[in-house]
Amino acid sequence: QVQLVESGGGLVQAGGSLRLSCAASGRTFGHYVMGWFRQARQKEREFVAGISWSGTPYYADSVKGRFTISRDNAKNAMYLQMNSLKPEDSAVYYCAADSDNTIVVHTAQRMYEYWGQGTQVTVSS
Repeated sequence: QVQLVESGGGLVQAGGSLRLSCAASGRTFGHYVMGWFRQARQKEREFVAGISWSGTPYYADSVKGRFTISRDNAKNAMYLQMNSLKPEDSAVYYCAADSDNTIVVHTAQRMYEYWGQGTQVTVSS
């Protein structure tokens, strides 16, 4: 069983930055592919970024060059540094774990078994 808790969301002006954190429980955290997803109001949940156990990142086109995903397996933590934020980045952000995978970062949410409760990010124009 894996429990995930996100933090770091908030209100920021367009062009600003936020850093999200995901704290994970579970002894095999380092073996999982981890991902960030987001869901804006009245929209489907979408993939934002993912990272393999060894730290290889993968990004949605909409955030490439602005967001950076990282992980610290020793601390059972994952991060999402978000720069140059836009109003369209406003959403609830979720971290997720794919316990069946160590290397391939899937973009489909159905591949992730464990989810956090989400943290709200609001970007004002």
